[in-house]
Amino acid sequence: MDPHDQLPDHDGLVVRNIGKTYGAVNVLRGVDLDVRAGECVALLGENGAGKSTLSSLIAGLIPPDPGGRMAWGGRPYVPKSPADALHAGIGLIHQEMRLLPHLTIAENVFVGRLVMKNGRIDMPAMIERAQAQLHRLGLDVPATRKVGTLRVAAQQQVEIAKALTLNARLLILDEPTAALGDEETDRLFEQILRLKAEGVSFIYVSHRLAEIARICDRIMVLRDGAHVASHPSAQVPPAQLVREMVGRSVERLFPDVPAPAHDAPVALSVRGLTAPDGSFKDLSFDVRAGEILGFAGIAGAGRTEAMRAIAGVDPIAAGEIVIGGKAVRPRSPIDAIAERLVMVPDDRKALGVVLPHSIWENIAYSNLDAVAPRGWLKPARAVGFAERLIERLGVKGRPAQAANALSGGNQQKIVIAKWIARNPRVIILDEPTRGVDVGARAQIYEVIAGLAREGMAVIVVSSDLDEVLGLSHRVIVLARGESRGVLPKAEANSHRVMELAVS
Repeated sequence: MDPHDQLPDHDGLVVRNIGKTYGAVNVLRGVDLDVRAGECVALLGENGAGKSTLSSLIAGLIPPDPGGRMAWGGRPYVPKSPADALHAGIGLIHQEMRLLPHLTIAENVFVGRLVMKNGRIDMPAMIERAQAQLHRLGLDVPATRKVGTLRVAAQQQVEIAKALTLNARLLILDEPTAALGDEETDRLFEQILRLKAEGVSFIYVSHRLAEIARICDRIMVLRDGAHVASHPSAQVPPAQLVREMVGRSVERLFPDVPAPAHDAPVALSVRGLTAPDGSFKDLSFDVRAGEILGFAGIAGAGRTEAMRAIAGVDPIAAGEIVIGGKAVRPRSPIDAIAERLVMVPDDRKALGVVLPHSIWENIAYSNLDAVAPRGWLKPARAVGFAERLIERLGVKGRPAQAANALSGGNQQKIVIAKWIARNPRVIILDEPTRGVDVGARAQIYEVIAGLAREGMAVIVVSSDLDEVLGLSHRVIVLARGESRGVLPKAEANSHRVMELAVS
């Protein structure tokens, strides 16, 4: 008998010989997976390894190729839609958020399964139940608030709250902490551990290897659509997992960047910066040419809000910004760009790239003065301009290729490319590797280091504390919109940062 035909006798999920082909492209082939009740299995691999495809097959989003089989709860499992999967007790929380911005949190949590009473929507019950889940996750906002007014981290928590109301027996979490800080991540893990104790199972997809050891029981590694390694424990050296994921050794995740000279010019000086809504208050700092300055703090600390104000996206109530020795008051991103300050936003798909458009078009939109100096765009000129940037940043793609056909790491490189083409003095990178796999992270870190080596002032804002500590010459810690301290590299560690972040 073919071993793929032998389904284990347990009440969890059993996947045997599952595969998926699109035309001539085989994106997943012959994969086996077991997830038992109350177990959390990590699913690791680079972007394009097949993790999302496998998750989508299990969640009923796409059908598998003939020949594969699945069982759930001891019975054959053949979902024809996500509704079938949810009815069976299996839910998928996507990496890319699928919330409706014009609806409230409560409406988003219960969309498609509205709570009814006497033939009418029971809005009070929906609000009460949604608020309870938000409280469990530590998100202190009313469930009646519109989702579109929330920052990315809060929206991610709404997605998780939505899952927790499903009462599912198997949850597939795709990068659930990508936009969360340490405190929010701890709260999520508390809930996962509690649900595991109740028999709920998890498939956990993440590029943050430190999380895997904390929350998962076993590890499965995919590469190029195939199963390449399994580990009966999650206590596996990260270097080994990286080798298995990328097929090679990534010796150093964080490159060395020489500290800027003491007499290096100050590229950006901020004094007393304050937001109209109080999201940040009396913020002051300098960043020199060739320096990487990191900003750390839990979600809601005001990091992104402050960077948006400096970049001219949001208004400023008080304070002074000096770029290259010139006092400025940017009232729009165009004003900041004119002073050679640019920002890579935290949500590349919503704010960084036009997904259906080509690489060269995305780069051209931010550099029309270079590719169309007399107001007439010549595609050949724009394509050549893009080709030079593609080579410089090591983008795996052709100028005519649509941005939505690229991996997350290559999309992020395109966003960085279009802004460094303007030769900025200062570049702000907000969550530069959110949703990016380990191999691509190392490449992006090398790009960031290269910008600093070239004399650019670099600001890195990240909810990944290891990222901030690994890249930065100095780290500023924010809490409740205020600076709690500035740590030089020699003194910056996770313990000291968190002390300040919760002070």
